[in-house]
Amino acid sequence: MAVQSLYRRYRPRRFDELKGQEHVVRALRNAVINHREGQAYLFSGPRGTGKTSTARILAKVLNCESPEEGEPCGICNSCGSIDSGNSYDVLELDAASNNGVENMRDLIERSSLGNPGRHRVFILDEVHMLSKAAEAALLKTLEEPPPHVVFVLATTDPQKVSETIRSRTQHLQFHLLPLHDLEEHVRWVIKDANLKVSEDAIAHVLVQGGGSARDTLSALELIAAGGGEVGEQMSSDEFIEAISEQDPARALAATAFSIQQGNDPRSLTEEIVRHLRECFLSIMAPELVQLPEQRATVVADQARKLGASTLVRSIEVLGESLIEMRHAPDARLLLEVSLVKLTNQTLGGDIAAIIGRLERLEAGVVRSADATGPVAKPVPTNPATGKVQVGGKARMPQANTPAPAPAPAPAAQPAVAAPTPAPVQPVKPSEPASDSQVVAKWAEVLTGLKPFVRALYSAVTPQSCTDTTLSLAAPNEMHMKKASEHIPEVVAQLETVTGRTLAIEFTVDKDATSSTGRNVRPKVKETEISDEVDRSEIVDAPNKAMPSAMDQLSKAFPGSQVVDQAKKK
Repeated sequence: MAVQSLYRRYRPRRFDELKGQEHVVRALRNAVINHREGQAYLFSGPRGTGKTSTARILAKVLNCESPEEGEPCGICNSCGSIDSGNSYDVLELDAASNNGVENMRDLIERSSLGNPGRHRVFILDEVHMLSKAAEAALLKTLEEPPPHVVFVLATTDPQKVSETIRSRTQHLQFHLLPLHDLEEHVRWVIKDANLKVSEDAIAHVLVQGGGSARDTLSALELIAAGGGEVGEQMSSDEFIEAISEQDPARALAATAFSIQQGNDPRSLTEEIVRHLRECFLSIMAPELVQLPEQRATVVADQARKLGASTLVRSIEVLGESLIEMRHAPDARLLLEVSLVKLTNQTLGGDIAAIIGRLERLEAGVVRSADATGPVAKPVPTNPATGKVQVGGKARMPQANTPAPAPAPAPAAQPAVAAPTPAPVQPVKPSEPASDSQVVAKWAEVLTGLKPFVRALYSAVTPQSCTDTTLSLAAPNEMHMKKASEHIPEVVAQLETVTGRTLAIEFTVDKDATSSTGRNVRPKVKETEISDEVDRSEIVDAPNKAMPSAMDQLSKAFPGSQVVDQAKKK
């Protein structure tokens, strides 16, 4: 006899056993206590959050012979038959395989029949898979079901369910479990099932589960079957470090190893995107990061190394690859190309890539200027030539490759380190600035902006200022769109510097130089040319006869003879 899986063994059988769904439990329990249960419910939420289990508990308490405060007793015949799956009062259907009109007509006929218990509960899972005709057939019965019938519809995608169906149900949304509740549940399962699992394995299980109780217990069962330790596998940290260090070879090697271990390229890409999302949240909203404390510290350090712009670009590039993988013959190739783009910034020519490189350069300057900060890494060089190497990591020279002779150093000059000026904080003026002063203080406004915003607005030119509006000229439409996303920050800095609250209006400068430098003709200064000629400066051309064409050919080909083809014939 096969051993029952952990997620089935520890499936909730009472409302108080549900984890992380207190709002759903409260609504259903109060409805049962007050005898105000609905005729149809719609349960929606991610997979593994307890939708089907909640539907079964609701069916148990509606037919329980002696319910206790909205909870099933669990010992009567009705509760036992529902737990064993042979109850006549509960009918479960999978809409993915029973999505036709005939299936719905059969369900409607069954709903009109009598039943041993007080209520007959129809649980229809994955209801968004129903065809339009099947939804239409179910609609009338769902609106006016028999008094003893309760419909429970479950779906992972409620937006695909017809609006007419949703309007006739009580919609309850299930959420992913918080990390604290999920970790507590996992440790209780380990103790109750007498499993031996290491702390590293528990952290790995929580990450793999992603907030889903069922996926977490499935991952726990796999770890327990392997001895309670995490086996040899390629962590997504390797890809993040490769992007941070700009090492394409490392990223490609990690991809090859992961696929060799049996990972699907699409699943691997999704895992990397999830990791990048956690890094992004650790910068923008650290309170939303749902990771163990030790793991959260590692992710936060990786996020600081990458920067917000690099994280956003990485998510966008890999997200586009996921879309293209749907119909691509070789998903691995798309993943490898995307990783090379992210680990070699010279291949990226868009504005986001340029801004990302600027941020990394600024961060490197700040770290090198700070005496107490970390020491900057040496510039990668080619050992064979001694020149700076673009992309990749610095490599040690091989044993059979002689190192280049060092160039003679110039005479040492006594150098005096210039003190690093402290950033000047703008002081809000006592009196508002005039229109001309607002335009003149534009450079001062830029100094107070964030590096990303400052880089965008450095290419913007102030045109004019009125009582309420500051007019700015952008080089192109794309730049104007990017800059418009940060208008509130610029308005706040304007108020700090000038003492005036101004609205910002953008225009496109048609004469501006493009960001790529292509298709732009330099302006040539026009000069006056005099039509007057000094006759004394006129020199006669040398009277030298030009050689004929035949003479030039004879000189070019000595010993040749001219043959007249007409005379020869």
